[in-house]
Amino acid sequence: MDATIDASAALHTFWQLANGDPAALDAVAFTDTATQLPSVFQVGTLAAASIAAQALAAAEIWRLRTGQRQQIKVSMRKALTMFRSERYLTVDGKPPADIRSPLTGYFQAGDGRWIQLHTNFPHHRDGVLRVLQCENTLDAVVAAIKTWNAAELDARLADEGMCAALIRSPQEWRAHPQAAAIAGLPLLEIMRIGDAAAEPVSKAGASRPLSGVRVLDLSRVIAAPVAARTLAQHGADVLAIGAAHLPNIAPLVIDTGRGKRSALLDLRNGQDKDRLLKLIKDADIFLQAYRPGAVAGLGFSPEELCRRRPGLIQVSLSAYSHVGPWAGRRGFDSLVQSATGIADEEGKAAGLAEPGKLPCQALDHATGYLAAFGAMMALQRRAEEGGSWLVRVSLAQTGHWLQSQPRLSPAQETAELTPQEIAASLQVMDSQFGKLSAVAPVEQMSMTAPMFDKPPVPLGTHSAAW
Repeated sequence: MDATIDASAALHTFWQLANGDPAALDAVAFTDTATQLPSVFQVGTLAAASIAAQALAAAEIWRLRTGQRQQIKVSMRKALTMFRSERYLTVDGKPPADIRSPLTGYFQAGDGRWIQLHTNFPHHRDGVLRVLQCENTLDAVVAAIKTWNAAELDARLADEGMCAALIRSPQEWRAHPQAAAIAGLPLLEIMRIGDAAAEPVSKAGASRPLSGVRVLDLSRVIAAPVAARTLAQHGADVLAIGAAHLPNIAPLVIDTGRGKRSALLDLRNGQDKDRLLKLIKDADIFLQAYRPGAVAGLGFSPEELCRRRPGLIQVSLSAYSHVGPWAGRRGFDSLVQSATGIADEEGKAAGLAEPGKLPCQALDHATGYLAAFGAMMALQRRAEEGGSWLVRVSLAQTGHWLQSQPRLSPAQETAELTPQEIAASLQVMDSQFGKLSAVAPVEQMSMTAPMFDKPPVPLGTHSAAW
C-alpha cells in the first residue's frame, strides 16, 4: 500500500465532498509518507489529508481575493506531530501539570467486559461516584465497577449525563442503532440554510487568506478549539467565548488558544446573551461544540441566527452526530474510540490484555481540521453565490471514515516520532503563562505561511467585543 496515494486519494475525497474545484488539487504535495505512528488504522493518512484540505481551502480563498495561486506541501510525519500538539507543549521548559483524573481509563466490570470512564471534569467525576456509590479513590472505583454488568453501567451513566463508554467490538458497533444512524452521513456536511446576498470574504485588506474574517469560538477541550485555532493561523480574528462557571483544562487552553482572544459570557444571563447576539451580528463564522440542540435551547438556533445575521456561517461539532438515539450523548475522542470498536481493534492488534487506543487524539484533531475546512469552503460559497451556511461534523463520523479505510498490516513501517522530529516542528513564544514551546502550523504554503500571531491568554482576558 502506497501511503502517498492514500493521502492524495483521501484529500481528493474530502475536496470532492465539499465541491471544491478539482484543478486546485494539483497545488498539493505530500512528503514523508513512508512511516506512520504505530496503529492498524491510517492515522497518518487522516492527519496529512485533513491538514492539507484546510490549507487548500485557505489557498483558494487567497486566490479568490487576489487571483494568485500558491503551492502547498504537507509532511505526514509533521502532520502527526501536530495531531499530538497537546503532548508536546511546555511552559518555561517543563510540561504542564498532568490534569488527568486518576479515575479516567479502562475498568473491567463484573461480567468481564471493559468500560471506559472519562472523569477529567470534576462534575463528571462526582456524577460517576454518585452512581457507583463509592469513595473517590481508584481502588474503590475498581471494586465498585466489579459489582456491575458493563453494559448496564454504561447505560446508567449515560442516563445520568456522565461520560463513559462500553468497549464494543467493531461488529457490535455496526449492529448498534447509532452506527446505523450515521452510516449514511457524509464525513462532513456543508449546507445552505438561508438566503443572503453574496459577500466578499472580508472588507479588509488581503494580507492573509482570512484577514478581516470574524470568528466566534464557543468550545472547549480539543476538537472545536483546534478548528478555531486553524482559522486563526490563516489570519482570522478569533474571539473565544467561555464562561467562568464551566470547567476547562488548562494545558488545552494554552495549546488551542494560540492566535485567539478570549472573553467570558454567561449565557444563562439575559444581558450576556444579548452581548453575544450583538457579536453575532458582526461575525462571519459562529463555531460551537455544545451537544445538538443545546445552543438552540439557549435561543441560538441556526434559524434564529440566520434571521439575525443573514450570511452567517455556522459550524456545529458534536460527539456522535446530530441524528440517532445518541445525538444528545456526551462524548470525547477516547470514548468514541471505545464505543465504536476502535479501542477493541487496536488492543487486539497490539496483543494487549485490555483495550488499546489510537496513537493520538486523531478523531479530535481531524474533526477540528475538517470543521475549519468546511467553514472556509462555506466562506468561498458565500462570496460567490451568497446564502447562510451550516457546516456539521462529528467525532463519530470521522471515526466511521477512518474505520472504512483498509487496515495497515504489521509488515508496514510504523515508528514513534523522534525527539528530532518533534523539535523541528516546535516554535517558542512568550505569553502570560510563561515561555511556551509548542507545535507550529506544519503545512507549508508558498505565499501565505500560516502562523499564530497572538500568544494564548488566560480565559476572560479580553472584553466581549470586536
